[in-house]
Amino acid sequence: MTEVQFYGYGLAGVHDTHLPGKLIVLEGPDGVGRSTQIALLREWLEASGYAVFSSGLRRSELASVGIEEAKKGHTLGNLTMALFYAVDFADRLEREIIPALRAGFVVLTDRYMYSLIARAIVRGVDEKWIRSLMGFALVPDAIFYLKSDVEHLIPRVLGSRGFDYWESGMDFLGNPDYYESFIDYQTRMLSVFAALSKEYGFIEIDANQSIRQVFVSLREHIAEIVRELKPTQIEALLPQASDPPEPKTTT
Repeated sequence: MTEVQFYGYGLAGVHDTHLPGKLIVLEGPDGVGRSTQIALLREWLEASGYAVFSSGLRRSELASVGIEEAKKGHTLGNLTMALFYAVDFADRLEREIIPALRAGFVVLTDRYMYSLIARAIVRGVDEKWIRSLMGFALVPDAIFYLKSDVEHLIPRVLGSRGFDYWESGMDFLGNPDYYESFIDYQTRMLSVFAALSKEYGFIEIDANQSIRQVFVSLREHIAEIVRELKPTQIEALLPQASDPPEPKTTT
């Protein structure tokens, strides 16, 4: 990134004005295939000679275990859960993402602050508060939104791990039916994502396409973003890159 920018007050103790790496975010609803695309992109970039680091929600050493335990008990309120996720995000940003960018890595992250904002908003958390809370977030080089509709998400989710309690909004919607709750929750999430896409300039990718087509679209965009890191390498490799096989599952 040419210049370090934060969405608000920034992350305490971070004084970098330039980070040579590239921060690339993949956003989208549950079941849209983010983790599958992250894996394909990482394989392609590493084969191209780039150093790659990947991250995602609930992966920090500081907070990930605590979040999982809290979710099992369903005892924490929406504000507390939002703070818990913010701790996870801030810890990964400080200890993993920024050091990787400082070292010139391409950082691929499965979701970012936008999912945290959307989840909080649909649960009734004050929008101004959650946005302020995320003021420590680094502005990415690109945000790709894998855009789909609920009708296409349902068979993907059922074909992988099934409906998730939290991704179906059952912690607050009060509907005992997983199917109906999933539709309700994801419809609300997609509505918020549509607004966030316009506000933050998401690059929208039609995720109703095949896995191969989504990957090709992402690859074309990302090739331009990382070009300055190894321009001769990417120009030589991109036209020869073969399309990936169709993975059996998506998450």
